[in-house]
Amino acid sequence: MHPQPLTAPNLTTQGLIHGFSTRQGGVSTIYQPNDLNLGFTKDDDRANVRTNRLRFLASLKAENFRHFGLLLQQHTPTVHTLRSIADAATDFTEPAHIPGDGMITNVPNLLLTVQVADCVPVLLYDHRQHAIGAFHAGWRGTVASIAAIGAKAMQKEYGSNPADIQAAIGPSIGPASYQVSNDVREAFATNFPYAAELFDTNMHLNLWEANRRQLLDAGLQADNITVLGEDTATQTDRFFSHRAEAGHTGRMMAAIGLSA
Repeated sequence: MHPQPLTAPNLTTQGLIHGFSTRQGGVSTIYQPNDLNLGFTKDDDRANVRTNRLRFLASLKAENFRHFGLLLQQHTPTVHTLRSIADAATDFTEPAHIPGDGMITNVPNLLLTVQVADCVPVLLYDHRQHAIGAFHAGWRGTVASIAAIGAKAMQKEYGSNPADIQAAIGPSIGPASYQVSNDVREAFATNFPYAAELFDTNMHLNLWEANRRQLLDAGLQADNITVLGEDTATQTDRFFSHRAEAGHTGRMMAAIGLSA
């Protein structure tokens, strides 16, 4: 089996490479057979992860990319601007060392990536200014508005008109699966006037809608935001889920890059 990343229809266009990996089509066996674990977790063999990453690149048809945005993710609102290939990593098969949870760039043949296993991956694309962004939004990143921060960074750095930005919200823990504590609800209530609409009566948090609303508040058009609607916690045959698998799990990736 070869990896078959998921794609968003509004990002499927000439000159743009993107995809959301699943757990299928890899060589890792520590969690399930044939896992495409793309994270350097404590359990998996590094050689397996390197092989999986090369398979993922091939599945994206991005084998010609030589520069990569790789982050040491820490659930922050930190967004990096990669202004040249000198700001990027040159080896996709090695761990990241730059702390942060988002990146933007307009440099061709530079693949931006974020890793997830329940957290929300958000990809942005401005076709007029030829700029892209990738963001990792767990509940902490979401309550800190990292997706909106990313969209505003593209506006400041590249002159992006938010109405021109296409967004895709990828596979992540769904609103029926993500029960949280009252502290989390209070954190959202402090930051968003519509916070009550993000929770049901059983304290389930809708991270998809939270990120969608942030992007709308940042000026994106509703028709330009795609929510894939794939719940990682209910589909552990297809996706890694930190919560559903009690932390013993691998990592998926979302990736986006401009072709030269």
